[in-house]
Amino acid sequence: MATHAPDLEWLPGDVPRAEGFDDTYFSKAGGLNETRHVFLAGNNLPTRFQSRSSFTIAEFGFGTGLNFLTTLAALKDVPAAPELLFVSFELYPMTKDQLARALGAFPELNVFASELTSVWAPEAGWNRLSIGNAELLLGIGDARQMIGELTLMDPGRSGGTTQIPPVDAWFLDGFSPAKNPELWDEDLLRQAANLTSDDGTLATYTAAGWVRRNLQSAGFTVEKVGGFAGKREMVIGRKG
Repeated sequence: MATHAPDLEWLPGDVPRAEGFDDTYFSKAGGLNETRHVFLAGNNLPTRFQSRSSFTIAEFGFGTGLNFLTTLAALKDVPAAPELLFVSFELYPMTKDQLARALGAFPELNVFASELTSVWAPEAGWNRLSIGNAELLLGIGDARQMIGELTLMDPGRSGGTTQIPPVDAWFLDGFSPAKNPELWDEDLLRQAANLTSDDGTLATYTAAGWVRRNLQSAGFTVEKVGGFAGKREMVIGRKG
């Protein structure tokens, strides 16, 4: 199956907007600070990295890779940092040039961005990339289908599945639920819950009522907290 790059419009400040979803990849108010507020702080990171030998994060929507690289930057400052597995899904992977242009807006991430773009050649299916002290497991395709190929690690299990440790934190970062409801589907979120550790958490920028209800039906306990910049609310949660 061939991969298709997104059709982008570049807004001031080199903020990419996906024409197919009529939505930007990150906040025009500051993508780096948005990621730190929503996904890192929302999952109590990097505090939870401490005293861990390994940690698994998963997200829906790799996009520009901003969440991944921001996580790597936070991990760098943690003494005796754990090995990180970052699992992500992307239906429309950017080209190397698109990725480099988008990440150029964040000079603080230049070292990691250069490392990522130097090996960026995603193909349909599962791609494994080693960046910094982390492994990126990138699924190129429809997350609703590909998540079924993931199973929790079991030495006795073999066959056509990709095994991962239980997910410790979810970054739920698809485009606006109103414009991309597929990534907020109850069945998809239920499968995410099934892959989550008993003390696993989630964070998302959206506080849409039907998304909260889908998360609760999937097996998460959720609450609304203050959002980023002009957004009044976002959602955090935990399994159970």
